[in-house]
Amino acid sequence: MNPHHRWRQRLYIIIFESDTPAGRRFDTLLLLTILASLGVVMVDSIESVHARYHGLLSGLEWTFTALFALEYLLRLYCSPKPLRYAFSFFGLVDLLAVLPAILALAFADAQYLLIVRVIRMIRIFRILKLRQYLAQANFLLTALRSSRRKIIVFLVTVSSLVTVFGTLMYVIEGPANGFTSIPTSIYWAIVTLTTVGFGDITPKTPLGQMVASLVMITGYSIIAVPTGIFTAELTQALRQEGQLLHDCPHCGKASHERSASFCSRCGSLLFPRRRGDDGS
Repeated sequence: MNPHHRWRQRLYIIIFESDTPAGRRFDTLLLLTILASLGVVMVDSIESVHARYHGLLSGLEWTFTALFALEYLLRLYCSPKPLRYAFSFFGLVDLLAVLPAILALAFADAQYLLIVRVIRMIRIFRILKLRQYLAQANFLLTALRSSRRKIIVFLVTVSSLVTVFGTLMYVIEGPANGFTSIPTSIYWAIVTLTTVGFGDITPKTPLGQMVASLVMITGYSIIAVPTGIFTAELTQALRQEGQLLHDCPHCGKASHERSASFCSRCGSLLFPRRRGDDGS
């Protein structure tokens, strides 16, 4: 193996792997750099700080941008399949961490798009070895997939309610009381039904206040519906995880508890008894 190839392989292990001390140090340094960069972007958005320390913050930001650009180029250089990395999720995120600074040369406000670097904090799961916790997210996805039809029906029902309530309030209150259009009235109905209550639009007439009271009561009545649907499906997913996909060899019943030795329907052994298990 020539020195160039050996150096490229060593660089790949440091940048892409987190199982080695050098890889862990690199990822830790990268995360600290990302946090520092985000802090600079957030502080720079404060008008008083921007006016006083614009030069310093701009210099720091360009330093971070240069570091991220160098890191991106190194990843392309040492990757066995550069195009595959470039079009992967992390490759696109790494590119987005650099592009806003380049766009800021032409569009001043584009610098605040640098906040997308926070997405790169997903890499922390590699350092802390939390992949086993990410596997638990499959329960949430399973529950969402199982309850999607019920949730869609719920959303359609709520959308219909806010449309009816919004139109009704437009007719009752009218533009004189802030309900200038049906979309604006629907916005009020959504805010009221979800019990947010911004208060920028309020009914003035007694009939409008009665309808508003009905909307608020309806909101409290239905706000727990999607939670109940999702909780039921999540409980079912967790219950299935604790079961074996093993059929009883005698009656054919499936899904037994993980620690079960006998069928809950016919009482037969779920697994063949091995020689010596009965003491013979």
